[in-house]
Amino acid sequence: MAAIASQLVLHPTVTRTLKYTATTVGRDKLYRAVQYFSRYYAWHLLRKGDKEEAARWAALKSHLGTARKLLRIGKPAEHLQSALKAALASGPPVEVILAIARQLAYFAYLSLDLFVWANTIKFIKLAPENAKKVAKTSAQFWLAGITFSLVNGVLKTARLSAEAKKLRESRAWGEKDLADEAARETRTAAVKKARLATRRQLTIDLLDISLPASSIGLVNFNEGALGILGLISSILGAQNQWRAVHGAK
Repeated sequence: MAAIASQLVLHPTVTRTLKYTATTVGRDKLYRAVQYFSRYYAWHLLRKGDKEEAARWAALKSHLGTARKLLRIGKPAEHLQSALKAALASGPPVEVILAIARQLAYFAYLSLDLFVWANTIKFIKLAPENAKKVAKTSAQFWLAGITFSLVNGVLKTARLSAEAKKLRESRAWGEKDLADEAARETRTAAVKKARLATRRQLTIDLLDISLPASSIGLVNFNEGALGILGLISSILGAQNQWRAVHGAK
């Protein structure tokens, strides 16, 4: 019995999962997935007329949202650092500017979100109209950050596609020097990896943009649709973090 329990507790999958959830980002992605599933399921239950059960899932959604705001307390500083790193990085000027703008927009969004959280837990007290203004402005910066990311992703995708095409052509028509061929293979692999990462981020951004857009009234999606979109983007984000933690390709 002890041997079976040991095999279960020490199973590699359990170990990898614990390593994943030991990271703040890993826990946040997990909480986010449950939060948006709860958002969808509460809407689904309300449509069926099960108000009592829907209230349970709506409460779970709200509490997870509050918990995630707490986890993000240090995130504004991280985005400021990322903006500085983007400014110092080499690359196409437009992509660099968009990367900086994205990070600064997220800095503003998460900084204001801290005031939303502090008001929610009654650590500070904002007048109802001021609380709404802060929440709306926060969502506007969130929308701006995603928009900058989308535009940057489209430009980067086009640039990487052109580079991949050039590499294919150079392989077909270039001299068969072993050193040059090895360099091309290395660069081709790097471009392929970058294209995949860029496409995944574009997909996440396309799914997520409806969330702040709905918050500020630009679109009118129901809670069920927003829950599903948020759940899918959360799963994709969790997969990215899993790869980052475990070094998976």
